[in-house]
Amino acid sequence: MTQESARTPHGSDSTGRGQSGDAPGFTRAQVEALFLDAAREGEAELLGRFLGAGMAPDLRTDKGYTPLILATYNGHLEAARVLLAHGADVNAQDEKGATALAGVAFKGDLALARLLLESGAGVDVANAVGRTPLMFAVMFGREDMARLLLAAGADPHRRDGEGLNAIELARRQGGAALAQVLEQQSDKA
Repeated sequence: MTQESARTPHGSDSTGRGQSGDAPGFTRAQVEALFLDAAREGEAELLGRFLGAGMAPDLRTDKGYTPLILATYNGHLEAARVLLAHGADVNAQDEKGATALAGVAFKGDLALARLLLESGAGVDVANAVGRTPLMFAVMFGREDMARLLLAAGADPHRRDGEGLNAIELARRQGGAALAQVLEQQSDKA
């Protein structure tokens, strides 16, 4: 079974047309699921077609994930570019308050982080427990990401819901060297 036919609703052939040659009988939910899958799988060209046909770039899953959050979390740079070019909200937050930049910071994908920052991503947008992208980079030992976020203006002294800042989180994680980088950067500010 091809990838295309696996995503085609029952009763349609791989062209997406019904067995009788009519327009397919897609439900709105099926179309939305296909669109979200295209974002998750990084199918930039297919995303462009959906968006060109009027699909909302900030459609949400039941957990609040937008296509941009899905594409960036899964490392799809071209898909993210397409979504941003079609007006996707770079600062949209999922149900837990995470943005695309937070997911990228956690994963350590510098190219995607640069794209998001160039597109206006808020560097200090905190999630529901007060954690910022810088805090996620620190918690997962992503020193290059932390440096990028600091250069973009991230505040290493901002505190999360537990009252900890990025410097303290780095120390708590055993990252004395990263804590020192954060301290040095904040001294320059």
